Amino acid sequence: MNFVEFINTLSKRLAENKLPGHEEIMKRMSPYRLRVKVEPNGSTRRSAVLMMFYPKGEEIFLPLILRPQYDGVHGGQMAFPGGRVEANDRDIQATALREAQEEIGIKATDVKVVRNLTELFIPPSNMFCQPVVGYMPYRPDFYPDEREVADIFEVSISELLDPSIVQIRTVETRGNTLETPCFVIQDQIVWGATALMIAELIEILKD
Repeated sequence: MNFVEFINTLSKRLAENKLPGHEEIMKRMSPYRLRVKVEPNGSTRRSAVLMMFYPKGEEIFLPLILRPQYDGVHGGQMAFPGGRVEANDRDIQATALREAQEEIGIKATDVKVVRNLTELFIPPSNMFCQPVVGYMPYRPDFYPDEREVADIFEVSISELLDPSIVQIRTVETRGNTLETPCFVIQDQIVWGATALMIAELIEILKD
């Protein structure tokens, strides 16, 4: 289907259907995540990421970013563009749009928001993260912030819906080595919270 048809179908599904959520997906996640005992508390912060579709040639894409290597929870990991809520943000969707503009250089005012997906609590960073689905009617020029983004990967819908990207891989995080379900996209391992968000999105996109 073309881009307009895709967006119309996606918007209709998100408007009419209950979100799949993460409960069933979580049951298939690695024991490592289930061992993390952090619960939301007074120090828990909020953040948002943008899952932004756009046309490119005959395909439909959305961007994933690779975080630079740094001494932190999510250093060197694949993610959607996004970040923490700031005091001046109008709402959680504004956070996602602002952060995407800052990190990958898109024009936030050209993004049409469709709907929020299921908010996810991320124990290692003690943070709630709100995925926000949106789209642009054109392929944007990307201008990554080198402090926040090591690389940008343009991922097609056909790639996301390819069952072969679902794999079990060994990853290292904060001195721990673990085997975890993940997506292998363009030779990059996408796991953890980002994988859960993608898994919910796939459930919505599947026929």
